[in-house]
Amino acid sequence: MDSNLILIVDDDPNIAQLAKLYLEKEGFETVTASRGDTALDTCAGRNPDLVLLDVMLPGIDGWQVLREIRKTSQTPIIMMTAKDDTIDKVLGLELGADDYITKPFDGKEMAARVKAVLRRSRPQAEAQKEKKLTFPGLSVSLDTFEVIYDGKTVEMPPKELEVLYFLASHQGRVFTREQLLEQVWGFEFFGDSRTVDVHIKRVREKLSGSEAFGWQIKTVWGVGYKFEVTGGK
Repeated sequence: MDSNLILIVDDDPNIAQLAKLYLEKEGFETVTASRGDTALDTCAGRNPDLVLLDVMLPGIDGWQVLREIRKTSQTPIIMMTAKDDTIDKVLGLELGADDYITKPFDGKEMAARVKAVLRRSRPQAEAQKEKKLTFPGLSVSLDTFEVIYDGKTVEMPPKELEVLYFLASHQGRVFTREQLLEQVWGFEFFGDSRTVDVHIKRVREKLSGSEAFGWQIKTVWGVGYKFEVTGGK
């Protein structure tokens, strides 16, 4: 599991510490805030993956914190309320909260709710994420299957574009031919690993002179290939 950052906002240090202990036990990173105004500053500065937000806070209350975050971000937010009150729950959901927890809460249930909300939000975030890479003189888009090099559109079959995109999205990392076959062609591909060499050769020919822009697909002899950024124009 990726180490998601959770912002815990509660002015009760015992509650904040309880949430911190249970979340860190599950592998999350945490940061805490005890006031509504400092919570907004922390949210802007640290960009957490989820906010665990108390309703009753000094400075500005949790409802206003929720409103302010929602003006600029869809970061998942779980409200914490000491009242088992339907009105509070409905208000939170109408303002854009993703879930709510009634205090006092069970630590395991709280951690489970955090995981559930993150799972629900991840597919939406991935769907909205533009699959486009840009480097000096180069633009590669998996959304439109378009490559623009030195201001001109370059015709590339899907697999050539995909291997370029994959290497460029992991710049500096070396991949063997077998790894590239698995990642780009998939497990069902049983062809010769020389297929990779042929596709890399064609991509290089179409992006001839890329070194002048400060990047290139480089052969690491005896290992495989990598997309290397060195700096240039």
